[in-house]
Amino acid sequence: MSPQLSLRQVKTAFLDLLLPLRCLGCGREGDLICPSCRQSLPRMRLPLCQRCAATVSEGNLCHSCINHPLTIDGIRSIFIFQGAVRQAILQLKYKHLKTVAAPLSQLLAEFLRSHPLKGEVLVSVPLYPKRLRERGYNQASLLAKELGKLVGLPVLEDTLIRVRDALPQARTRSAIERRRNVQDAFACHQRLEGRQILLIDDVCTTGATLDACASALKAAGAGSVWGLTVAREMFSSPS
Repeated sequence: MSPQLSLRQVKTAFLDLLLPLRCLGCGREGDLICPSCRQSLPRMRLPLCQRCAATVSEGNLCHSCINHPLTIDGIRSIFIFQGAVRQAILQLKYKHLKTVAAPLSQLLAEFLRSHPLKGEVLVSVPLYPKRLRERGYNQASLLAKELGKLVGLPVLEDTLIRVRDALPQARTRSAIERRRNVQDAFACHQRLEGRQILLIDDVCTTGATLDACASALKAAGAGSVWGLTVAREMFSSPS
């Protein structure tokens, strides 16, 4: 870890202690996401694709899942990547506001209690080692650890690794590019014979990254893999 990154992290932690918590949505003091903004977070609405949870106009599967079947058993996201939840994720991901992992994980836990998914262990989507060193932490890992405490599920750490760096998915232009960008990018260190995996990440766009992770986990013997993310970015692509 570079001295510059360490200094930035120390500064962030120091400011967190000194400054009062303010809602990332409305700026009100007290919580990072206040009760009012929690109620107004833009939730995913039916009808949704039963596999990847993209919006569909008719049928059970979206056009992409019909033409490019996924390895992952299913993906669920709670919110649309807008408003306060978008600000919270961006602060967690790029501004070193790691404390926001707690309220976001509470939202994940609430969703799981009302919409149970098959899973006996949690696995977070990993970062490539170089990117992890640059950022200093993996936001998906923070979410998984906090969620594990809340729902009583163990977290398998360092089981799934990223073996190939790639262009950030946000910079790709289509669903096809996203699939190619993460193809064979992940590997699994240990056998997972029959384990039911709940894969955790912050944002889903096309599901390409989650599906690539699921391929590696199933190649290691996982019995099922479901993906769960805080938010979904609405991504339009003809493929």
